[in-house]
Formats: sequence, structure tokens, C-alpha cells
Amino acid sequence: MTPTWIILGATSTIARAFARLVAERGENLLLAGRDMAELNRTAADCINHGAPSAEAIAFDARDMASFAPILDKATATEGAINVAVFVGSMPTQDEIDGDPALIAGTITDSFTGPAQFLTLLAPLMEDRGKGAVVGVGSVAGDRGRLGNYVYGASKAGFHTYLSGLRNRLGRSGVHVVTVKPGTVDTAMTWGMDGLPFLAQPDKIASDIMRAVDKKKNVIYTPFIWWPVMTVIKSIPEAIFKKLKI
Repeated sequence: MTPTWIILGATSTIARAFARLVAERGENLLLAGRDMAELNRTAADCINHGAPSAEAIAFDARDMASFAPILDKATATEGAINVAVFVGSMPTQDEIDGDPALIAGTITDSFTGPAQFLTLLAPLMEDRGKGAVVGVGSVAGDRGRLGNYVYGASKAGFHTYLSGLRNRLGRSGVHVVTVKPGTVDTAMTWGMDGLPFLAQPDKIASDIMRAVDKKKNVIYTPFIWWPVMTVIKSIPEAIFKKLKI
């Protein structure tokens, strides 16, 4: 039976690259997001690259009513159900400081909305006893930094949620991968200057698929971010709070 991948936030640049890899494997796709026109274009591209089926479906992390149709379609499939979460929003810290109301949306997009969806999907995955969950977090979630600590807090929360979900679902044969990308050349980072180790979306997508195949628990991508963040996490707080990073 052919596996099905649910891609949340399927209009993101990394998600489109990952969806194409899934298509090239001959697996089915449910492409979920808010921009239906863009989702339909991605679906057509996936069909052209070998997916037996690729369907666009509406999803909004801030609207739980949008979850049910996706869950219903997943229930109607046969075979393994996989899900990859690429949802998130990242206002600048200056924008948030000017309008603290942005905090709620940032946390919902990047943590609580995806967590609610995965919690609803988990029993179905447990029942089938196979499948994979890919949760895309960020190196920003490893430590609160001056320039993006609200976004970082949302991703830190998501990392912890994924760790617990991995503990739960691993007992029934479902594997959960936490992905911590560094800076990626996407719309989210467009116009930002001085971004270190800027990676291309295709590279991130390939690393994610490799992690799924090898059943990695947590990956940094590109890998250079593992030693970088190891150093950053080891800096004593008394020193770290004086640094402009």
C-alpha cells in the first residue's frame, strides 16, 4: 500500500522541495496550506514528478476547524500516514516590540497550531503502527537571543513537544524527527543582511528525507549548525546576556 504524506505549510519553499522528493518516490501527497492557488500549482508539479496523487487542501494553524477535513482524508487512506510540519511565522523582534499582539499569532503558527493538529492525528498513526512525523523547528529555539526571542520561544516549545511525541509514538512504531534548520534562503529571510551559513531549500529538503530514512531523532541542517549551537548553548548566562547575538 502506498504511503501518504500530509505536508502542513506546503507553500513554503522548503516544503515544496520536500514534496517533490516525496513525489519522486511515488508516494501520495496531501498538500495543506492557506494559498489554494499555490497549493494547486505544487500539486500539479508533484504529479509531474511521479506522485500517484497530490491534492491541495486548506489548512490554517490558527483555525482548528480546518483540521477536520485533512484528518478525514488521512483516515480514508490505506497504508502508512506520514506528516511533515513546515508551518511558522517570524515577525522581527522590532515588529513584535511595537505590537505585542503579534506574539499570539507567532506562537500559534510555529507551535500550538501544529501541536494541536499532531495531537489529533497521533491516535490514527498509532493505530496503523507505522509512519513518520517531521517537525521543522529552528536553531533559534536552542537559546533565547536578542534578535528573535519570541520566535525562538515558539520553536523551543515545539522542540519539547516533538520530544514528548517521539517518546509516545515510538512505542507503536511511528518515528518523529525534529529538524533544526539554520538560516535558509526563503521568503521568511528575504531582505535580511549578514545571515551566516545561508542554505538552499533543496539542501534542507534532502537532509530531512535522509533523516526520515535513517530514523534520526534530531538533526541540524546544514550540519555546521550543530557545532555552532553547541558552543552557543555552552556560554554561561552571565556572559551570554552581554552578547549581541
